[in-house]
Amino acid sequence: MERHCLFCNESLMGRVDKKFCSDQCRNAYNNEKKAGKDHYVRQVNAILRKNRNLLESVCGTETKIVVNAQILNRRGFNYAYFTSSLTTSKGHIYLFCYEYGYLKLGIDKIMIVKRHNLDL
Repeated sequence: MERHCLFCNESLMGRVDKKFCSDQCRNAYNNEKKAGKDHYVRQVNAILRKNRNLLESVCGTETKIVVNAQILNRRGFNYAYFTSSLTTSKGHIYLFCYEYGYLKLGIDKIMIVKRHNLDL
């Protein structure tokens, strides 16, 4: 029985368990297979990663800093996406992108904080 590459349908020579004629076909097959899968998850993760990187770059080495909201807005921060929230005893709601959190202080100010440990 003749075996064929799963991607390009070329005849296969060699090992009996061989499925692809080349690394390129194997990579192309797996990339194509993966392309439709988890597309939504990849998009959300990209937004979260961008938000986290923006908070990190603005925060720098500080653990708490107050900035003008326009700094984040101009860089494309997406307020609709965050990984967790924390409500303080005073009722303030911090929204986190991984270890970086923020609290809106009025219309144009945002406090950015860095959490050093996980409180699970």
